[in-house]
Amino acid sequence: MTTPPGPAKIRLLLADDQALVRGALAALLNLENDLEVVAEVGRGDEVVAVARQVRPDVALLDIEMPGLDGIAATEALRAAVPTCRVLVVTTFGRPGYLSRAMTAGASGFIVKDTPARQLADAVRRVAAGLRVVDPTLAAQTLASGESPLTARETDVLRAAREGGTIADIAAALGLSEGTVRNHLSAAIGKTGARTRAEAVRLAVEQGWLL
Repeated sequence: MTTPPGPAKIRLLLADDQALVRGALAALLNLENDLEVVAEVGRGDEVVAVARQVRPDVALLDIEMPGLDGIAATEALRAAVPTCRVLVVTTFGRPGYLSRAMTAGASGFIVKDTPARQLADAVRRVAAGLRVVDPTLAAQTLASGESPLTARETDVLRAAREGGTIADIAAALGLSEGTVRNHLSAAIGKTGARTRAEAVRLAVEQGWLL
């Protein structure tokens, strides 16, 4: 008598620029009888092409990757392969990252120190069409609210993070030095900072800069 085939496994794509972390995640997830890692990539700009080839059910994406960050990769993947759901698994549990990832189309957002059993359960829930969000981070996001920075203020702070002068920032963004000063002043005020460097630090901690 022929044994009927078991239920199809949930096919997973892992994207993380740290090979050791990627390998550990793959090993943990492959221990589950109903999960199978079918592809691994180390860059955000490789996600869509590989997903088109292997057609995963769920992609587990890190936030900070070369080529394309995890939030941009989420948006691109959801547009290119809409049947693939996204679970963001990251070291950087920042409230701003959570709201931006969900806006980009992610179905879940958890941090890397989540226990293996909870990670596997999160994958299953996302595959089933549910949303999964780290509860502590969700509470922080509600408390902190959306970024108060305008798109241009965000651009200026991001450029300021590189440590250039006002003239450097102005040249990089195609703005006048006076406009850069105005945007920096506004950003410093909105973040409650005293200096440009402190404004950058606070914005990074909140996940408003990527």
